[in-house]
Amino acid sequence: MITLASDFGTPYPAAMKGVLLQRTDARLVDVAHDFPRQDVRTAAFWLREVLPYFPPATHLVVVDPGVGTDRAAIVLRAGDHALVGPDNGVLVPAARRLAGGDEDRLETYVINERALDPADPTTPTDSPTVSSDGEAPRSNTFHGRDVFAPAAGAVHEADIDALASLEWLEPAAIDVDLELPVPALEDDRATGEVMVIDGFGNAITNVPGSYLDGRERVLVDGDRVPVGETFAAVPVGDRLATVGSHGYVELDVNRGRGDEAFGLEPGDRVVLEPDGSGRD
Repeated sequence: MITLASDFGTPYPAAMKGVLLQRTDARLVDVAHDFPRQDVRTAAFWLREVLPYFPPATHLVVVDPGVGTDRAAIVLRAGDHALVGPDNGVLVPAARRLAGGDEDRLETYVINERALDPADPTTPTDSPTVSSDGEAPRSNTFHGRDVFAPAAGAVHEADIDALASLEWLEPAAIDVDLELPVPALEDDRATGEVMVIDGFGNAITNVPGSYLDGRERVLVDGDRVPVGETFAAVPVGDRLATVGSHGYVELDVNRGRGDEAFGLEPGDRVVLEPDGSGRD
């Protein structure tokens, strides 16, 4: 299995799939291609939450604001999984979780792009993307097709225990680490931040859901908000705090958008405190 994730929308992922299908008969599974454009942290959060549900696979990830620069292209082995993408931190949180938090189960390789077989051209030879000798040059703007897809196909076909033997992979440390922020928990107060806004408008924080245990209400930045186990715990249109499927506190609205109701965006600071009414 090869999974694909990007901020490309459409139709660019189709070109990556075309390259993969020239090289492997792997099952191709889309994770998402609508990550916020060039938002490495949001993609890293969702990949960390989603990829562990897959069986061993090769994960092709392209959220790459630095495409065409000197940022490296890398392969991370995390246990029985391999992740292929840019060295900008987007792969790191997911890789650590796939490795069970054990750094000894992580291997890092830099892709030698000159030694990697390029994507085979699929366009007529008079296309401007194909050279006179029929080879497709690497684009400075689409490494997803020209670097990462060929690499992912080759990694999938290789023995994961023998990645170091691939001549186009060079063991090396990553340049860009990315550790997602953790909340400050002090007494009964939690100071966190909004990690992402999902498609429903739910504001997902980094505060562990256990903070809501036993509470009927909390103060969210000073405003009293009921706690509910389901969206329907409050009337339609009302705000609530709940625990999302990922295990973190969400700030939501029953059949509405929590980001709008709470006035929150990714990266905003959020302070949760016990309800001061004494009835909590």
